[in-house]
Amino acid sequence: MEDAAKQQDRANAGLWQAAPWQESCQYALDAWQRTILFCDVLRRRGNQYAEHNSNPVPHVLHFDVELVLSGRALPRPVNYGLVRIIPPTDIIIDPDKRPFVVVDPRAGHGPGIGGFKADSEIGAALQAGHPCYFIGFLPDPVPGQTIEDVMRAQAAFLERVIELHPVADGKPCVVGNCQAGWAVMMLAATRPELFGPVIIAGSPLSYWAGVKGVNPMRYSGGLLGGSWLTALTGDIGGGKFDGAWLVTNFESLNPANTLWSKQYNVWSKVDTEAARYLEFERWWGGHVNLNAEEMQFIVDELFVGNRLATAEIVTSDGVRIDIRNIKSPILCFCSKGDNITPPQQALGWILDLYRSVDDIRAHGQTIIYAMHETIGHLGIFVSGKVGAKEHAEFASNIDLIDTLPPGLYEAVLIRRLDENAAPDLELGEWIARFEPRSLDDLREMGGNDPEDERRFATVRRVSEINLGLYRTFAQPFVQAMASDHAASWLARLHPARMAFEIFSDSNPFMASVAMLADQVREARQPVGPDNMFVALQDFLSKQVETSLDVWRAWRDKTQEQVFLAAYGSPVLQAAVGLQATAEPPRRYPGEQPETLAFIRARIAELKAGMGEGGLREASIRALAYVGRGYGIDERQLAVLRRIRARHREGLSLQEFKRILREQSLMLLIDESAALAALPSMLPEGHAQRAAAMAAVREVIESTGEMNEEVQARMDRVESLFSDRTGRPAIVRDTPARASVRPRRTS
Repeated sequence: MEDAAKQQDRANAGLWQAAPWQESCQYALDAWQRTILFCDVLRRRGNQYAEHNSNPVPHVLHFDVELVLSGRALPRPVNYGLVRIIPPTDIIIDPDKRPFVVVDPRAGHGPGIGGFKADSEIGAALQAGHPCYFIGFLPDPVPGQTIEDVMRAQAAFLERVIELHPVADGKPCVVGNCQAGWAVMMLAATRPELFGPVIIAGSPLSYWAGVKGVNPMRYSGGLLGGSWLTALTGDIGGGKFDGAWLVTNFESLNPANTLWSKQYNVWSKVDTEAARYLEFERWWGGHVNLNAEEMQFIVDELFVGNRLATAEIVTSDGVRIDIRNIKSPILCFCSKGDNITPPQQALGWILDLYRSVDDIRAHGQTIIYAMHETIGHLGIFVSGKVGAKEHAEFASNIDLIDTLPPGLYEAVLIRRLDENAAPDLELGEWIARFEPRSLDDLREMGGNDPEDERRFATVRRVSEINLGLYRTFAQPFVQAMASDHAASWLARLHPARMAFEIFSDSNPFMASVAMLADQVREARQPVGPDNMFVALQDFLSKQVETSLDVWRAWRDKTQEQVFLAAYGSPVLQAAVGLQATAEPPRRYPGEQPETLAFIRARIAELKAGMGEGGLREASIRALAYVGRGYGIDERQLAVLRRIRARHREGLSLQEFKRILREQSLMLLIDESAALAALPSMLPEGHAQRAAAMAAVREVIESTGEMNEEVQARMDRVESLFSDRTGRPAIVRDTPARASVRPRRTS
C-alpha cells in the first residue's frame, strides 16, 4: 500500500511538472499561428486600402445608391454630391413622410459612416419609413472651392430633395455628423426655409468650451502658435490640406488604443475579430483632402477663432451667420465619453447665444439635447447599439420633435415597461420623452471662467499675428519651392498611409504571408481560455495599456499647464492688446435692431390675436397650457395621430405645428390674458366643448403621469371649457394617476 501511494505521488508530481510545459507548448503554437494570421489581416487591410482608394467614388455605405445631383455640375462646382438611398426590399417607404438627408463629415476620412451598417442613421430613417438621401464627397476638392461654395451646393441639394417630395408632411430632416454638423448649422442659419428638424451628432460648435483636466484637444491651437502651421501645411501640399493629418491628430488623443489596444485585440482574437477590424479599417484608411482655403477657414473662424457660437462670421456677400436665425428644431446628440466633442463644446453655443430659456422661446426656437453616458466620438455614428436605440428613436419621433413648443429640452429614453407601455399604442422597446430644461442644467456640466476666456482670446490674437508674419515673410518662399510632384510624394509617405501600404502585396516581403496563412488555417490549434499563459498575456497587455495611459495623462496635464501659464500671462495678454479689466475678453452677440423690432412686432401681433380662432385653436392652447413645464413623449404624439385619424378634416402636421407654436407663445407673453380669452373662442354647444376637452385629457393622460400641478392646470382648463350653465366640459371617471418621474438612461 505504501509503495502504491509513493508511486501515485510521483505520478502526480510528474503531471504537475508536465502541465506547465504542455500549456507553454500549446500557447507557443497558438501565438505563432495567431501572429501569422494577424500579418495576413494586415496584408488584406493594405490590399483593401489600395482597392478602396483606386475607386473613383470611394465610400463605405452599406446601402445601394443612385446619383441625384452632382456638385460638379453647379455654377460654383464642388466635390460633393447628392444620392438617393435605395431601400432594401424588405423595407417599405412612405412617400408622404418627410425625407431624411444625412451629411457625413469631411474631416480626414471618406464618406459613408452615417450608413456604415444596417443599424445606423440611414438604417434608422429607412426603418421608420422615411425616404432617405445622402450627401457625400470625392477624395479631392475642386480647385478653388471654399466652405461657402459647399454651403451653396448643399442648399441646392436640399432644394432638389424638396422638389422631389412636394407632398411630404414637412421639410427634410437633416442629420450632420461631426464636421458636417457645424456646416449644416451654418447653412440652416442662412437658409432656414430649407430645413425641417436638424440633428447634429458629435458636432463641436463652441470650440473654446470645456473643463480643466479633461479633453485637452482644445488647447492644441494655442500650443501650436495658432493657424500659421495650417497655412504652411497647405502650402507644402500644393494648395491642398492632407486629411491624413487630421486622422493623426485624432489617433494621438489615445496612444494606448492607437499603438497597442486596437492591434492587440485583433491579434488575441484573430479568429473572430478580423472581419470587424477590416470593415472599420476600410473607412479609417480612406483619407481625403481639403483645399488649403477651406482648412484655413475652419481653423481661423472655428477652431481658434470660435466665431460661430458668437455670430461673428460674415459671408462674402455680407450675410451674418447667426444660429438664432434657425427656426427648425435643433437636436444635439453628444456623449460624456467623447474626447473630440465633449458635451461642453457640443452645447456651449446655447449659453453663448441666449440669456435664458425665455430668450430661446422669444426667437421661436426649439433646442433639444440628448446625452449618452459612455460612447466615444466614433461610436456616435458607428455603433450599432446607438443606431438601434438613439438614432432609431430620433427617426421614429421626428414629427414629435418638429411639433415641440419653443424652449429647451433634454431627450430622455425610458425603457418600455408594463406600467408605462400603453398597450393600446404601438411603441418600441424605448419611449422617447422630452423634458423641459433650463440654462442652469447646462451650466452644471462645467465650463470656462472669465480667465479661461481671456486665455483663449489671447490665442486668437496670437494666431492672427503669427499668421500675418508667416504670410508676409515665409509664405512666398514656401509657395515658390513647393510643387505638385513633391506634394504627392509627401502625401504618399505620410505615416498614416505608410501604415497601410507597407503591409500590402506591393511589399515583396509580404508575398509568402498569404500562403503561410492558408496553411495555418488548415492546421489551426487555438489554445483554450483556461491556459495560464493566456492569462499572463492579457495581464502584460493591461500593463502596456496602463503605461501608455499614464504617459498620456502626464502629457495632457503638462500641455494644459503650459497653455494656462503661457496664455494666462498678463504680459502676453497686454502685448496682444487685451486689457486687464473687468470687461469680458469677447463680446457676446447682442440683438440686432431689426431683430428687436421684429420681436416687438411679433409680440404685438400675438397679443392682438389672443381672442381669435375657434375650438381648434382653443383646444391646442389648452393642451399647451396643461403641458407647460411637463415632459412630452411619443405616447402623446401617438394619441394625437389617433385623434387626427378620427377626424377627416384633421390638421396637417405643419398646420398643427404653426398653431401650437402661436398658442405657446401667447401663453408665454401673457398667460392670464391667453386663458381669459378661451371662453370667447369656444362654440355654444356643450357636446363640442366636451369632445375637445376629452381629447386634451386623452393626450395628457397617455403618459400615465399626472402630478398635482398638472391636475390643477387641467381643472382650471375644464372650468374654462364649461358651458354657461356651469356644467363641466368633461366628467372624469377615474382619479388622476400618480406622478412618476421617468428614469434617465444613456
